[in-house]
Parts: sequence; structure tokens; C-alpha cells
Amino acid sequence: MVKMLAKQGHNVVTFDNLSTGNRYAVKWGEFVRGDLLNTTDLFRLFQDRHFDLVMHFSARSLASESVQNPSLYYRCNVVGTYNLLEAMRKRGVNKYIFSSSAAIFGNPVAESINEEHPKAPINPYGQTKLMIEQLLHDCSKAYELNTVSLRYFNAAGADSEGELGEDHNPETHLIPNILKTAKEKNSPSLKIFGEDYNTPDGTCVRDYTHVEDICNAYLKAINYLDENKGAHTFNIGNGKGISVKQVLNAAQEVVGEDITHQITDRRHGDPDVLVADSSKAREQLGWKPKYTDIKEIISTTWNWIN
Repeated sequence: MVKMLAKQGHNVVTFDNLSTGNRYAVKWGEFVRGDLLNTTDLFRLFQDRHFDLVMHFSARSLASESVQNPSLYYRCNVVGTYNLLEAMRKRGVNKYIFSSSAAIFGNPVAESINEEHPKAPINPYGQTKLMIEQLLHDCSKAYELNTVSLRYFNAAGADSEGELGEDHNPETHLIPNILKTAKEKNSPSLKIFGEDYNTPDGTCVRDYTHVEDICNAYLKAINYLDENKGAHTFNIGNGKGISVKQVLNAAQEVVGEDITHQITDRRHGDPDVLVADSSKAREQLGWKPKYTDIKEIISTTWNWIN
């Protein structure tokens, strides 16, 4: 996102505690090291600079970890967001784009999920995202804060120019783990968490959306906030459900060889199927995904890894 914004001529400041991020990845604009839980850090950030808009990507984001340690999630996600919004309010910054999640919906009751789908999170991670959406709704009415919440499903892929990609330690996402197993011959066998889900092949079905497509939704949201006041929500996804085994098969085609794997127990807090209905984003934001084929998405990650 920072790369895209800089390429469009925006002056960008990245604020991060680097708990899961990498300093080397911030190659554009200014970097400020700080923590949303430290109000002094935020005071200094906003005191010295004027911002037109804030994009908020930081959160603890592992569903299974949130079940095991909910206090961590409520503190980092909800309290951290509250601190950020307070700092913005004190400095008169009234445009904000939030990374929400499909986790707010819980187990779906429809084949594809639109914005009005019932919201019943099945893990604390999803609950924190839903609480923040409510916080934004209330702050919008009380303080004239204008916000867009983008509920994306499974972010995937890498920078198409091969300059940036997923680099987590430990890595928890499916596609980079599959490809790292292929790349590093001595790496542990890939784990697939459960094959007893209520899906055609027994593995979880998800909607994989390329990271550049998600970033383009943020660019569209900037323009949207220029003309629309209030709190707005959009689902961002390809609209196609792909199972874990289908992702594995597609990755094997991309790398040209079989990838060793083992089936293990399912993780707590994982719904069977999550697929987006993004028609609202298409109609109101003018957004549509460029990457619609899972092999093409996987190929950008393979290029990055290599």
C-alpha cells in the first residue's frame, strides 16, 4: 500500500512497532517506530505532522491464537484502535480507512456473503473487528469522523514486481507455507489443518484476493471518502471459493512438482466456508479484482520467494 501511494505522489508516513513487520520493507516515505498502545508515541506522531487520512492495517490477526489468548486481542486491536482514533480526533484528522475482516461474519448462512449478512463471530479476533466497526459507526455520528471499513477475506499473493511479499516469522498463511515447502527441500512437511469440514473435499473453502487488488480498493476508498460522509463498509473478495486442497493442487502446477504434506487436526475458530459478495464495492467504489485465477495469484508469491 505504501508503495502504491508513493507511486501516486502521496507523502506517506508508516507507523509500526515491527512486532510482526520488517523495517526493510518500508522503502517509501517516512518511517516512525511506535506502538498504538503507547499514547505518548501517538502524541509525538500527530504533534509533528499534519495528516489528511489514516489507513489502519495493524492488528493481531490469528483466529486460533485469539481463542487461546483473547486478552491480547482485545488489548491490541480494540484499545489500540481507540487510542489511534483519539489521537486523530485531537488533531482534527477526520478520514480513516480500516482493515476489517470476513471473520466478523462467523459461520455463513448464505453461499456468498454480502454486507448485510448476519454478524456472529466465532472467535475473539472476529469479535474485535466487529467491535471496532461499531466504534467507527458511533464516532462517525458523534465526531463527524468519515470512515470506510474494508472487510477482506483471504489476502494472498505478492507485489507483481517481486519487490515485496509475505515475510512472517513464523509464517501462518497457506500459500507461502506451501511454496516454502517446495522451495526448501529440508523444511518440515506442510500441514493441512483438518479434512472433516462440511465442504466437497473436506478442507476449508476461502476467497483468495490478491494483495494488489486489496490495495486498489483502498485507493478507491480515498476518493469515496472525498465525496461521502459517515461510516461505510465494503466486502472485498474475488467471489470464488477455493478449498485448501485446490490451492495445494494449483501450487503444484505452478512449481511443477508434488509438494509433501500431512493432514493434522483442524484449528479452533475456523469456519467451513467464507466467500465474498463484493457487488457493493463494484457498484459504489468502482472496484473489481484484476487477479481472478488462483494460479496467477500463487505465481506472484512464487516469484517473490525466488
